[in-house]
Amino acid sequence: MALHRARRLLGPLATLLLVLLPGSAAFRSGPHDAVAGPPSVGPLDHRHLAIVINAADPLSETIGRTYQAARLIPAAQVIRVRFPPGVSDLSPQVFRSVKRMVDRLTPAHVQVYALAWAAPYRVGCQSVTSAFTFGLDDRFCATGCRTTALSPLFARGDVNRPWDQLRLRPSMLLAATSPDKARSLIQRGMASDGTAPPGTAYLLSSSDAARNTRASGYGRVAATVGSRFRVRLLRSDALVGADDVMAYFTGLAFPPGIRTNRYRPGAVADHLTSFGGRLVDSTQMSALRWLEAGATGSYGTVVEPCNFPEKFSDPGLLLSYYLRGDTLIESYWRSVAMPGQGVFIGEPLARPWPAQDAFRPDAVSGARPRRAR
Repeated sequence: MALHRARRLLGPLATLLLVLLPGSAAFRSGPHDAVAGPPSVGPLDHRHLAIVINAADPLSETIGRTYQAARLIPAAQVIRVRFPPGVSDLSPQVFRSVKRMVDRLTPAHVQVYALAWAAPYRVGCQSVTSAFTFGLDDRFCATGCRTTALSPLFARGDVNRPWDQLRLRPSMLLAATSPDKARSLIQRGMASDGTAPPGTAYLLSSSDAARNTRASGYGRVAATVGSRFRVRLLRSDALVGADDVMAYFTGLAFPPGIRTNRYRPGAVADHLTSFGGRLVDSTQMSALRWLEAGATGSYGTVVEPCNFPEKFSDPGLLLSYYLRGDTLIESYWRSVAMPGQGVFIGEPLARPWPAQDAFRPDAVSGARPRRAR
């Protein structure tokens, strides 16, 4: 892992970041230009999500059917494609064929995708969720300790219809390795809806200096969301026996004791390390372990990212958007500046807090949308 090299790059990178106001044209350049016409109103919900199922994979069929029934997804928004099941890395050639079919079958009003599988999690140099969202695009790839293109969705709280406004459909894996685990994940997401659950965000500053790069921003997280959400900053490699986890962020290859905690429905958790997004065959702890421990959403990288915090979730952004009533898929996607190498997993429509306008998109986590020059 080339993490130590990236630490030296983080300082110079910060001087290259340009602060942009939400809606700036700089986020609308390139092949993802916004289209004319106002976006539809109201919160994103089951009417705006399409499920993509691999019809060659019985488990994918089960996951997709279960989610359709649970979330009342219209039949026209269930898309079946075929590709070899059980592969971790889908070839770009096969992906292009699959994506053409998905694009052709997706109703125009759909804004986001739920992908009903844990593998494949990667397409060439991108994660599968990045590939479905942006298409195959080398700007979202990197070899060695280099940055990638910024996501047009990063910190964009003003984008409530990503397809209508940006011609992007964010995607998330309904990742599970058995029908029972899929049902449990879906049930947790649904159980969280509108409950405004009590709980605590645990931000762990670990002893792994290379993977602890998010910790310097933990104070801003507490300042931003602390008035509405309990936040605990801990200098520790482990959280053990907590019974009120709504969020858990750390930086380790193998966070210990995660199954000893009780995760509230809708909880989010992830660990900054190189290969947490290699869901079924990682040499480090897979992000799937968070879902199996009881979390409802997680994130991990599938290609060596080095330790740029921008390639992982910003806890302050994620929690702020979640607290204002955004869905899990919206909140997680808004929180990662450079998601090309990372995969989002969980129950996309989980919405623990009722939709409202408590947070301005330019006042979240002490940051505004940014891009590298």
